[in-house]
Amino acid sequence: MHRLLTDWEVWARPDQLPPEAAQGGAPWTTWLVLGGRGAGKTRAGAEWVRGLALGRPPFAAAPVARIALVAETMSDVREVMVEGVSGLLAVHRADERPRWEPTRRRLEWPNGAVAQGFSAEDPESLRGPQFAAAWLDELAKWKRAEATFDMLQFGLRLGDHPRQMITTTPRPSVLLRRLLADPSTAVTRARTADNAFHLAPAFLGRVLERYGGTRLGRQELDGELIEDRPDALWTRPALEALREEGHPPLARIVVAVDPPASSRAGADACGLVCAGLDRAGLVHVLADETAAGLRPAQWAARAVALYRRFEADLVVAEVNQGGEMVRAVIAEVDETVPVQQVRATRGKYLRAEPVAALYEQGRVRHAGAFSALEDEMCDFGTDGLSSGRSPDRLDALVWAVTALTLGPKAAAPRVRGL
Repeated sequence: MHRLLTDWEVWARPDQLPPEAAQGGAPWTTWLVLGGRGAGKTRAGAEWVRGLALGRPPFAAAPVARIALVAETMSDVREVMVEGVSGLLAVHRADERPRWEPTRRRLEWPNGAVAQGFSAEDPESLRGPQFAAAWLDELAKWKRAEATFDMLQFGLRLGDHPRQMITTTPRPSVLLRRLLADPSTAVTRARTADNAFHLAPAFLGRVLERYGGTRLGRQELDGELIEDRPDALWTRPALEALREEGHPPLARIVVAVDPPASSRAGADACGLVCAGLDRAGLVHVLADETAAGLRPAQWAARAVALYRRFEADLVVAEVNQGGEMVRAVIAEVDETVPVQQVRATRGKYLRAEPVAALYEQGRVRHAGAFSALEDEMCDFGTDGLSSGRSPDRLDALVWAVTALTLGPKAAAPRVRGL
């Protein structure tokens, strides 16, 4: 009876079990699981790896000895893929559970099978190791997705048919589109509501009421690949064309802060974006550290940390919400940080239009991938975001780019030593 209760093939939904074939009809090489938040993607990935390591049909005819586990960060590998409530340690029975060695970032099963953890922040760490299978989690939000994915493909070279499973909430990236178009990819989809039995009713009711039917809800709850809004100021293909690895020496760097009116749960986030201007007059977006639920002292500390990290020249802070309080809380963290106060006198769309024009002219670059920021940019139309929420990341970006190129001090950058 215990074995029946823990038999995944009995309890799994059809979308959580390996497909028989790829889109082109042949055996699949990539299994792409697109799902909403809490749709059971992690459980499906962990059970697939478990089946491979133990050599259990329909996952594998014999144990797979070498498996890669790849997430955005090593913390995600550990806390979600391995130690999470639906992770690898949780889905095994006690008599078959692998031994987790955190310092070596690896799981080892009693039969000798090994799964090694890797971070998408370090694609080069995948240069050298080789595998027969890989589980990639939340690929759509990796900052270095293309480089990490490419390095992994060179390492998938063991066994008769190396395979990879990708579990992710979709975002319309170039890589995800390419995988969807590949005939060797098998695709399954799941909605958050499909996993209602395992979710708190209050959570499901709350998110469906707030986001059901919206573009954000269709992406984050229904697992749909949402394309750009027709009236959006930015498009994803245009942003992809402006992406760069690294950046040239910068003459001026600013940190922009768009503070929230409140730190209570559910309030707006504090927009925090850092950008720099090079000697050719091009803007390079360097970081998006936007966060929600921060008290004034906390977001001020984050702003100062970002200022120090990039050796910025200035903090630009919108003061519509807090007036002199904004300058004061930053001074409490570090009174030497120069703060330029800016006040919004026009609507968000009107403020964003000149910045969008600079993007169209190719005068702004993204030094890396900023998934959440780019989601807001490509969902921002004449009536704001489709979710109705405040575009906090975009607001901070607009203030940063405006200060560097369109503001009163933009024409006098300080020349930095190389």
